[in-house]
Amino acid sequence: MRRPEFIARQSRCPSGFLGRVIGHVMSFETAAANDEALKALDLKPTDRVLEVGFGHGRTIERAASMVPKGLVVGIDASEEMLQMATRRCRRLIDQDRVRLTLGDSAHVPHPDQFFDKGYAIHTIYFWDDPKLHLRELHRVLRDGARFVLGFHPKGEEGTADFPETVYSFYTSDQVLHLLQAAGFADARVERPGGAAGGLALGIAHR
Repeated sequence: MRRPEFIARQSRCPSGFLGRVIGHVMSFETAAANDEALKALDLKPTDRVLEVGFGHGRTIERAASMVPKGLVVGIDASEEMLQMATRRCRRLIDQDRVRLTLGDSAHVPHPDQFFDKGYAIHTIYFWDDPKLHLRELHRVLRDGARFVLGFHPKGEEGTADFPETVYSFYTSDQVLHLLQAAGFADARVERPGGAAGGLALGIAHR
């Protein structure tokens, strides 16, 4: 069933009551994909980790539990999701184990090579210029850092249900090319098992 455009726009940047509802729904719909991404990151206790598009904050919370001596930073374009994730992660924020920022990955407010790991799940569809975002993410990741980009490849079942005015899907080959063009090395696309719903993971190193 084709998704109405107003729902698609809310998925891109949730706001208001409907945005809060969508945030809660996404926390369940994206759980398997986010779990696969965390597994692929191979997190270490002292890692500094960046999540792009943290939404409901569930994955931020999980990542923080996996880096007890590290730091998890999230950036999201939705004020509604910032408030939701802040409520969820309040204890971790107070301990300075989690930091949440309103913004987007075209301008990450951190110095060069600050992060050990980074991930962005189901966000590439909404980037007007993916190369710009990926180059910025490359900048803030240290040498040898691992980056995971989760996406549904263009042309696969279900992608045609999303309006092209909001969503831009890419093939696996296109995602590989975008990662390589941004400077990421050893880029590959994997298809994790389990209930990830057709998820593909672009895994690359800086």
